[in-house]
Amino acid sequence: MENKLWQSLLNAGRVPELRNKLLFTAAIIAIYRFGCHVPVPGIDTQALEEFFKSGAGGVFGFLDLFSGGALGRTAVFALGIMPYITASIIMQLLTVVIPKLEALAKEGEQGQKTITKYTRYLTVVLALTQSLAYVFLFRSYNALPDLNFTRGALIVITLTAGTTAVMWLGELITARGIGNGMSLMIFISIISSLPSGIQVFITMGLASQITLVVIMLAVVVGVVWITSGERRVPVQYAKRVVGRRMMGGSSTFIPLKVNMAGVMPIIFASSFMMIFPTVAQFIPSNFTQTFAEWFGPNALPYLIGQSFLIVLFTYFYTAVTFNPVDQADNLKKYGGFIPGVRPGKPTAEYLDRILTRLTLPGAIFLAVITALPWFLFRFLDVQFYFGGTSILIVVGVALDTMRQMEAQLLMRHYEGFLK
Repeated sequence: MENKLWQSLLNAGRVPELRNKLLFTAAIIAIYRFGCHVPVPGIDTQALEEFFKSGAGGVFGFLDLFSGGALGRTAVFALGIMPYITASIIMQLLTVVIPKLEALAKEGEQGQKTITKYTRYLTVVLALTQSLAYVFLFRSYNALPDLNFTRGALIVITLTAGTTAVMWLGELITARGIGNGMSLMIFISIISSLPSGIQVFITMGLASQITLVVIMLAVVVGVVWITSGERRVPVQYAKRVVGRRMMGGSSTFIPLKVNMAGVMPIIFASSFMMIFPTVAQFIPSNFTQTFAEWFGPNALPYLIGQSFLIVLFTYFYTAVTFNPVDQADNLKKYGGFIPGVRPGKPTAEYLDRILTRLTLPGAIFLAVITALPWFLFRFLDVQFYFGGTSILIVVGVALDTMRQMEAQLLMRHYEGFLK
């Protein structure tokens, strides 16, 4: 197995295009990690470090995980990719609600470019708003002594520019590198906290260590199994005469995945649920602090709300990714049909029915894995440092990236990674 893995890595190095993409992705990731360690000018880092230590177990500790520790260090990339993710969620929801945006989405590549442009503008607005909120928050906790307008403006502009740079770096990876840039940014941010997780693991008792290792292996296997699982709907193409040649008559299938949405529902649900405790932190009062604790990442209401949103976003993102009506129209256009199902509307209804039933177990699985750390801590007193959300994102992004590399290798008749 190890020989095959090393052989696959050597094969990846032999393909110039794939090698250049890997080197480009690694360079962008290095720039991103460098920006996560460069502090924002005009900030008392020691005072802010004490502030984040006092709230490390709450909402800011959770946000710091997705920024790769940049938020705790108040680095240039402190806001990370989360404003872009939030903007993407808002734009996708508005696409369903606003007819003009829905028409743009159906215009193909050109319409998608316009929506992407709107998403970028919205990202800058959200980053600017969030930067202002952080400045007021830090000031209320005496983490920014001697704050004046010039110093505050410098901090806000730097954080906003950092978010814009992260968005640009992510889009560069998607366009010229390997994998989805947005997902890889979160992947690297989570992986960067691995040393801290190992330190926590070492301090555990032997029974807790064994339990945690077994559960983590089971989670990884389950994630791979669900992510790779698919229902293959058979498709038959009728024979037809084109000129003097007989075309068609072949058989193929439509792969409908159990988890077609990937890790995006988890990222979307986590981002959405963090809005309430984050806003509550910016308004210091007894009521808002109680509200923040009630909807904190370790609270039961947060868990219930996140699980519900994961199921909801899974169906929503699946509907955006796969349109049964368009698929049925394409089959009819090219002379394809599903055996036993009439072309056109009956085919669309058949695909929609299968997809609805198939998505439910995938959505429930995502919700259960995300809620697993809470149950482990409550009933087994085992601290799951990375959490189900982090493992799902790491494994899901790794599989998606490996599939892209696999496709590059198979096009050049090399044996790939996945069997």
